[in-house]
Amino acid sequence: MIREFERNAWPGLGLLVVLPIIELAAAAWLIRSIVHESILQIVLAAVLMLVNGFFLFGFFMVNPNQARVLQLFGDYRGSARLPGLRWANPLYTKRTISVRVRNFETGKLKVNDRRGNPIEIAAIVVWKVVDTAEAAFQVDNYENYIRVQSEAALRNLATGYPYDTYEADETNLVSHTSEISAKLQVEIQERLAQAGIQVLEARFSHLAYAPEIAAAMLRRQQAAAVVAARQKIVEGAVGMVEHALDLLAKKQVVRLDEERRAAMVSNLLVVLCSEHQTQPVVNTGTLYT
Repeated sequence: MIREFERNAWPGLGLLVVLPIIELAAAAWLIRSIVHESILQIVLAAVLMLVNGFFLFGFFMVNPNQARVLQLFGDYRGSARLPGLRWANPLYTKRTISVRVRNFETGKLKVNDRRGNPIEIAAIVVWKVVDTAEAAFQVDNYENYIRVQSEAALRNLATGYPYDTYEADETNLVSHTSEISAKLQVEIQERLAQAGIQVLEARFSHLAYAPEIAAAMLRRQQAAAVVAARQKIVEGAVGMVEHALDLLAKKQVVRLDEERRAAMVSNLLVVLCSEHQTQPVVNTGTLYT
């Protein structure tokens, strides 16, 4: 693998002054040699002008948060990262690679979750190039490579978890977004490490059931929510009834036999668990009439 090493080349401002002066001096020398008809001096002045003019093609600009990958006949010679006007061998090819922080959003992928339910999912990936040599030489097109590998990682991760669940100890896509986003970032980073890319963040931008089952799954969620809510209500009502009976016995407000205790439990459960407001019935007789 080709690793990046920094080669910032020569500062260009000084040479930007020196080389034009040399070019002008060589032109004046050439004119003077032609006037004096000195063949040797004419040749030397012309050669100097050509060589100096060739050196003028060595200037290049490095912008902030940008790098230039330098190559000589296909051989990697380093990466210039220091911003400003620089000068290097004019034979170098200078490929520009941005090292700014960038992001993109994957397309909406249609996948099956762990339970086989079709869902739609998309993610936003924030990334930057940290090794310009790997980005330039390890893959054909690192931007396209990032997109393809990010979508593959997202698809693979989504199939490993259910969309939603009411079990507290089970990780799901809806309730554990932060945890799964962190795992998504790690998985994408593992795929992009060889391309010199650092993944700074990955998070879901879209998560929903597929349209063909959305209505059915909504009814299922509502039914499950009702069952879970009723279960909590019953657990709370039983606790309240138990506390009421214990409190009555402790303070000796009234002594209840088993039949009256059963009647009280039944009445309290009806009041506490009913979905509608209960209507009291006044008994003017005894419990047994």
